Amino acid sequence: MRAIWKGAVSFGLVSIGVKLYSATEEKDIRFHQVHREDGGRIRYKRTCSVCGEEVTYDDIAKGYDIGGGEMVILTDEDFADLPLTSSRAIDVLEFVPAEQVDPILYNKAYFLEPEGTATKPYVLLRDALIDSERVAIVKVALRQREQLATLRVREGVLLLNTMLWPDEIRNPGFGFLDEDLKVRPPELAMASSLIDSMTGEFEPDVFTDDYRAALQEVIDAKVEGREVVQPEEVEEAPAAAVDLMAALKASVDRARAARGEQPARGGGGGEPTPISAARSAQKAAEKKAAKAPAKKATAKKTAEKKTAEPAKKTAAKKTPAKKAEPAKKTAARKTAPRKSA
Repeated sequence: MRAIWKGAVSFGLVSIGVKLYSATEEKDIRFHQVHREDGGRIRYKRTCSVCGEEVTYDDIAKGYDIGGGEMVILTDEDFADLPLTSSRAIDVLEFVPAEQVDPILYNKAYFLEPEGTATKPYVLLRDALIDSERVAIVKVALRQREQLATLRVREGVLLLNTMLWPDEIRNPGFGFLDEDLKVRPPELAMASSLIDSMTGEFEPDVFTDDYRAALQEVIDAKVEGREVVQPEEVEEAPAAAVDLMAALKASVDRARAARGEQPARGGGGGEPTPISAARSAQKAAEKKAAKAPAKKATAKKTAEKKTAEPAKKTAAKKTPAKKAEPAKKTAARKTAPRKSA
């Protein structure tokens, strides 16, 4: 990683020299606009809409549109007098519980690395934040703009999260908020049951960007001159629920089936969801492996039982035959004529 900013964290009378690194990176596949016929890059010229002349960067200024076709032009001198600190300091304003900061305010994340001899005070601030279970609210000037931010600890490193200003959060004034909608207790109970059946531990590595992987496959196929095999079945978007209770119950059964559990009485199981299936595949394999020895033992007993039954029947048939021989000899003796004296 390459440091994008150097400065200091001002913690009371303590100054901690730090380097700033971007903590995230976008993995989106980027494209250029090109000419379809020959692949040439499309270039854009900076031209003036009034005189039509091409303009260089040195002749470009910032303008604010006040409406009615009028524009206020600002120069570098106008920006020089603004109250933007140039001290490259991250000023700690206060410490607050982390749960009091609404996640919607978070914007971009940066890692902070101690610079030079600042390692000890850096570790001191880090451990103090962990011990107090708080985050620091700070102000910092980045990219010619003063920003509100938080300092917190992630995996032993101080993390700077820039924040939006409160007036940059839009108000969700949607019409349904004024409607008198009431949820029936059975519906709420079923929805809670669905949440319970789908509850698990958050494991980010389970989730993947399938669209990006498929797009990369298309690009690789183009480079290698081969065709891309498209999937035969495309998952359709679920239809809108007509019966809310029926949809909730079916969802509960589907989640239970994905976990290898029995569906609720009176309901049929559904297909497992992709996320639940990924998490439950290992459990299903373990259950299958555990049942295999039991099935083999049952099959062995059944085979032994089937072998013993014919043998027993054969023995039963042979026994009456042996007892019949003496009776046959006695009958023969009685039939033979007596000798005369």
